[in-house]
Amino acid sequence: MPALTAADTIRILVATDNHVGYNERDHIRGDDSWKSFHEVMCLAKEKDVDMVLLAGDLFHENKPSRKSMYQVMRSLRMNCYGEKPCELEMLSDGSENFQGAFNHVNYEDPDINVAIPVFSIHGNHDDPSGEGHLAALDLLQISGLVNYYGRTPESDNILVKPVLLQKGQTKLALYGMSNVRDERLFRTFRDGKVKFFQPGTQKQDWFNLMSVHQNHHAYTETGYLPENFLPEFLDLVVWGHEHECLIDPRYNPEMNFHVMQPGSSVATSLMPGEAVPKHVAVLSVTGRDFKVESTRLKTVRPFVMKEIVLSEDKTAKSFVKKDNRTLLTRYLMDVVESLIEQAKSEWLEVQEEEDHDDEPDVPLPLVRLRVEYSAPAGGKFDCENPQRFSNRFVGKVANVNDVVQFYRKKAGTTRKAKDGAELPEESILDQMTIDSVKVEKLVREFLTAQSLTILPQNSFGDAVSQFVDKDDKHAMEMFVTDSLIDQVKHLMTIEDADDDIQNAMDQHKSKLEELFAAGRLKKTKRAKLKPRPENWDSDMDDEWEAQPAAWVRSDNELDQDDQGASLPPTKTTAKGRPRATAPRKTSAVTTKAASAKTSRSKKVAEVESEEEDDVGMIDSNEDESQLFVQPPPRKQATKKAPPPKISAAPAKRPPARSTAVTAAKQTKLAFSQPATQPRGGGKTAKEISGDEISDDDDDAFEPAPSTARSTRSKR
Repeated sequence: MPALTAADTIRILVATDNHVGYNERDHIRGDDSWKSFHEVMCLAKEKDVDMVLLAGDLFHENKPSRKSMYQVMRSLRMNCYGEKPCELEMLSDGSENFQGAFNHVNYEDPDINVAIPVFSIHGNHDDPSGEGHLAALDLLQISGLVNYYGRTPESDNILVKPVLLQKGQTKLALYGMSNVRDERLFRTFRDGKVKFFQPGTQKQDWFNLMSVHQNHHAYTETGYLPENFLPEFLDLVVWGHEHECLIDPRYNPEMNFHVMQPGSSVATSLMPGEAVPKHVAVLSVTGRDFKVESTRLKTVRPFVMKEIVLSEDKTAKSFVKKDNRTLLTRYLMDVVESLIEQAKSEWLEVQEEEDHDDEPDVPLPLVRLRVEYSAPAGGKFDCENPQRFSNRFVGKVANVNDVVQFYRKKAGTTRKAKDGAELPEESILDQMTIDSVKVEKLVREFLTAQSLTILPQNSFGDAVSQFVDKDDKHAMEMFVTDSLIDQVKHLMTIEDADDDIQNAMDQHKSKLEELFAAGRLKKTKRAKLKPRPENWDSDMDDEWEAQPAAWVRSDNELDQDDQGASLPPTKTTAKGRPRATAPRKTSAVTTKAASAKTSRSKKVAEVESEEEDDVGMIDSNEDESQLFVQPPPRKQATKKAPPPKISAAPAKRPPARSTAVTAAKQTKLAFSQPATQPRGGGKTAKEISGDEISDDDDDAFEPAPSTARSTRSKR
């Protein structure tokens, strides 16, 4: 094999957690997020990279404002469009990686000139939601600005299929897995329901790069993604969601791959991890080797943080037994002033000295001083009100309301409520802030002191999270209403419920909590909005959506939701295709292969095999060898069904686009099951008539054989 040159090197700019739109209503910090993102995209053009990889949380909210969307689209169009040809060659079928009306990579679109393609997964902030289950990234993809890949439509049955790219002799398999709730993803990996597909041809020549957006540290027992859950064939993992910048790849000797954590490009909380200098990286892949070149961002607002323990500080101990409020306030003010000067000097060191005549305008820094004010025996530290103290630095710092944080260490005592339930420690409550704790964790901490009789506890926490994080104004109302209706419906079916009604309610509540924990409890559909009356005046009568009478739910929909929320899905006895006899809730962003991905009853296994045969057709122009194999799944207790047989009759492929490369130059690769798996006891392939072939003949992937019934997760 000839030596690889620069023409065989794929250069990738790697960034994550841009959080465009964070704190955009702040008159000082409102533009920080999009300015940093614009710098990232300008670096991509300046460094002349081949592509940009974003590992989630491009937006801070899943419904970004017009300003945020405008700034992102502006930066992408300014730096990613151009006459420079994209040298990446797409080898996989784009319809299997991208969804929507334009289900192909954007630089192959004949109507737009994309010089630097952007590939992105979604995070926990910009995840799909609402009617249509669309994300903000769907808008960017439909406009041709971003390639949105790595979707996870089913959180309890995840298929990870790579985007296959090639430049010269370097082959890149780009894997992506968008954010899934950490506890649920942990359970899905543990149950062996996450399947990774691998190229089957020239398997050792591919560089396997993956991007994820999950907790990297074990904040709870199952609230993170362990590195050893990922497959060993990966070469590099780009880890999003964690904001601390650890840009240098770290080698994992157990799994034999490297992990890179780029961190965020804007500080969203005043925590020690955010004070680390922000960087992006240019990843150069040549063959199976790679190197990383990091670049520090210059537009990031300077942030310094310091912690002081007054009982150990020499200056503070000198006036511990005096009337020390004035002395202590003056001393802490001097400390903050020194931090402001430190932040300015560090920011100036990063900037390039292009013009010595004009001094650069230094932005107001972020300053956080944490003060532990426990005094020794016989003494006392009289601290000023933190709000009043912070307001002394108006015009000097950007965070004028939370410059100082006073806290006191206490012994680890446990408080108890009247009913005996344990409450969180006061030290834990003191450290809980909006930026550092999840809503579900906060609800769980406080519900331990309560005695919920009707409402399931874990579902209650999820509803509060939807209300706070996703701005779903009707989440709590719908949850309480549906829970009450479901409980009453359950009690009506029990004979002699009056004898022990409390026990019956507790048992049903426990059952709902178990179903929710197992991922089998469906979320209720959101209420539908009535048409606004023609004579309704929003200025005089308030917004129509805010009126209780504006929302309605039909009895049929209510009964259907109640049945789905109380019991797991049951097997259907109808004949024929399941989707024609039993309605199913599915994601609105579906492809033609949705019918093959939906769970089916064992009683319609014969029909299921016919549909899978439709999906698994191989074009006559392609090599009929196994182009993609699936690594052996984790050992499971259930017996696997044999993989579907591939029909000998070729299916018709849709006509190629005018800009597609000829078959001699580029081959569309398809995914299939591994050749090492049993083929049904050596039976011959079953001939399928033309009447049995559906219109799903342009799908390039075969669904993995189902080992257990699964339900779709409504996110």
